[in-house]
Amino acid sequence: MEAINYQYRFDFENGREEVFEVHLDGATLDPLDPLPQRPPEWTRLNFQKCGHCPLDNLEVFFCPLALRLLPLIERMGDVTSIDNVKVTVALDDRIITRSASAQEGISSLMGIITATSGCPHTVFFKPMARFHLPFANTEETFYRAASMYMLGQYYRWQAGKNVDMELDGLLDFYARVSAVNKGIADRIRAERREDGTVNAIVLLDMFVKSMPMLLKETLSELQPLFHPYVEAELTP
Repeated sequence: MEAINYQYRFDFENGREEVFEVHLDGATLDPLDPLPQRPPEWTRLNFQKCGHCPLDNLEVFFCPLALRLLPLIERMGDVTSIDNVKVTVALDDRIITRSASAQEGISSLMGIITATSGCPHTVFFKPMARFHLPFANTEETFYRAASMYMLGQYYRWQAGKNVDMELDGLLDFYARVSAVNKGIADRIRAERREDGTVNAIVLLDMFVKSMPMLLKETLSELQPLFHPYVEAELTP
């Protein structure tokens, strides 16, 4: 299967340009880009390690998410949240361009990196990274998250395993990711970077934290769209 490639280009008002490319295995969505050769201390697993991290310090020396975010943090660590930037995203056969704040653009790119980094708590979001939607709003994000989770339950059913139709597992995934977001933000703050990258994580976390409160409400609003599915007579 062919590799999946995403490119984010940031054009700042002062003429500065930064280009980031993410290359993923087409089947597993594992990163194909090489890891940094000499990662700094803040990327070590035991440096402000997340309290719920299942990885063993004696077996894994570096936080997988911190390593994958490192190039972005190093190159954009001097950017402030409110910097205006034109972001051009190339994915599949599409190109999406948007004028945004730096934190919005960085946050969108972080979403892909986080889901595919190898962090045990974010691995469940690989399907969303495969069908990445840059700058998705809250309603779009919740729709995609719920759809992803229910498709996952279908595959569990096919495998003869128990399924969760109440979306409790999805809320648990998001709770775990929220703790990861806090851990990564603390790591970056320890480096005394500008607020652009930290606030990009905060922006991501806003979606995560609002999930339990707004998911059921959003799904209730979408329910009329699925009336034909509910009323359809299915042939056994």
